Amino acid sequence: MIFLFQACGNNKKEVVAKKDIVETKKEVAKGSQEKPENIFKLTEDNAIAFFYDYKENLKETGVRLETSFGLIDIELFDNVPYHKANFIYLAKKGYFNGTYFHRIVKGFIIQGGNADNEATANKRKEIGRYLLPPDTRKGHKHDRGVISMPSSENDNPHKLASPYEFFIVVTSPGSYHLDGDYTPFGYVKTGMEVVDLINKQEVEAGDWPLKNIYIFKATAY
Repeated sequence: MIFLFQACGNNKKEVVAKKDIVETKKEVAKGSQEKPENIFKLTEDNAIAFFYDYKENLKETGVRLETSFGLIDIELFDNVPYHKANFIYLAKKGYFNGTYFHRIVKGFIIQGGNADNEATANKRKEIGRYLLPPDTRKGHKHDRGVISMPSSENDNPHKLASPYEFFIVVTSPGSYHLDGDYTPFGYVKTGMEVVDLINKQEVEAGDWPLKNIYIFKATAY
């Protein structure tokens, strides 16, 4: 409650402006009845429709990752529209900033987009909880340097993709046993030497690197 006072002479008592108090009460009551602003979040129900519209106005074709070991430029496939739109959307939302390459399987893949910190968990909570359907019949294979999207492991017989994470194939010429189960949605345009260097880092149990390998920033271009 806000009180306003008026001076009625040097030695007189301060008088509360009752009219102003009444008006303040009305404003407080009015504000308490207003509904909080709706914050958009992606869900299982709205994600596909959202990315269908989002892709129509996309001018960006790729994403640059600034990592602990250097730059990786990723060009995205046009004919995998939902996965492309998702990756660009998350990059522009700043989701990948401060995440890690959190899994390294020697001679196979490096996987990024997660981190064991509160900031990353909060970003996921703000953006929403959703999965993407696989899109595996566009002719793209898991060649060396291809970026693909892992599937969620929990109760997921249809291999729906976990939208916040990705992996890059290191195997030469490729890891073709992954074809049909996971969705390739782009390739490393420049920076494959950085991918190889990351793949050589020491790991502990669970393929987690001994030292954090940061994605400092992701920028759509």
